[in-house]
Amino acid sequence: MLITADTLLTGRELLRPGWIDVSDGVVLAVGGGPAPRAADHDLGAVTVVPGFVDTHLHGGGGANFTSATPAETATAVGVHRRHGTTAVVASLVTADPGELLRQVTELAGDVRTGLIDGIHLEGPWLSTKRCGAHQPSLMRDPDPDEIDRVLAAGGGAVRMVTIAPERDGALAAISQLVAAGVVAAVGHTEATYEQTRAAIAAGATVGTHLFNAMRPVDRREPGPVVALLEDPRVTVELITDGVHVAPAIYRHVTRSVGPDRVSLVSDAMAATGMADGRYHLGPLAVDVVDGVASVAGTDTIAGSTATMDRLFRFAVERSGLPRDEALELAVRQSSLNPARALGLSADGLVPGAKADVAVLDSDLRVVGVLYRGSWVLDPAG
Repeated sequence: MLITADTLLTGRELLRPGWIDVSDGVVLAVGGGPAPRAADHDLGAVTVVPGFVDTHLHGGGGANFTSATPAETATAVGVHRRHGTTAVVASLVTADPGELLRQVTELAGDVRTGLIDGIHLEGPWLSTKRCGAHQPSLMRDPDPDEIDRVLAAGGGAVRMVTIAPERDGALAAISQLVAAGVVAAVGHTEATYEQTRAAIAAGATVGTHLFNAMRPVDRREPGPVVALLEDPRVTVELITDGVHVAPAIYRHVTRSVGPDRVSLVSDAMAATGMADGRYHLGPLAVDVVDGVASVAGTDTIAGSTATMDRLFRFAVERSGLPRDEALELAVRQSSLNPARALGLSADGLVPGAKADVAVLDSDLRVVGVLYRGSWVLDPAG
């Protein structure tokens, strides 16, 4: 299947016009200029980009990954896939030991079938002072035996674990996770600058939704934000939904760390793709008003209702860069960087890569999605 478009971004270059040849779910060839033969799909005045990779999201379409049923997981994945997300790492929130094992065991089956690409444990080893939309009474210090049980239940499906470095046993837990091939992330934390540096030295390589649920920067105590930003081994997540971080923060972080160290993540919860109302994130009730999710009865943000295409548009429109440079940067931040940070395929649209594509109109809204070489959302309607 040969696809042509006015603009094609591969993750390595911008081609205008561009073409991509796909067979058996894999990219055979990519090029710019005239296509080698008549196109099967001439998409015209659109922009084709690699499918989005979301490494931090909790649900969508009214469904939660914490339910861990194949039906709910498929519902949530379907909402995000129709918005261009072709790789999903399902995030779980703080739960008691038995429930956490159940959730990981069930979702591991969805990883084996290919419905999702991994599991992210956002909790329970977090700070009660920075609990966000997590139940503080369920938070606890990391225990090596519990970690072993959880990883065994996942059977290799657990891709990332967020942990607060200041908790007792946290540094040993980070080392344990990394030794098991799991990405350790710093988040939901009141850690000092030095405690965060120690976590990075122990092997942590991701900063979970930077600035949010995290000790703020102070002139005398830089805290976790500065420690994460200044270390070149760390990829930092940003939720660029227009709610979690201001445009100036996005621009500042991008300038500070360069094009390869920011991952855009949605942190989407069940209300994504749904109307305002009452939802749940784990055991907590969440109210969504004007598309903004908050823990019921508070002003604490409880994830987002965004899909990755919205984050992509924010990055392009608020980067302050010329349009083409902004597009190339947003492709890296929404696809290549998150994939590389979690050990997923991070090649973009190159020969041999999975044929995962998002097709965007002139307003950068998704009008087509190719997943493993098949149209999930056909741009022809």
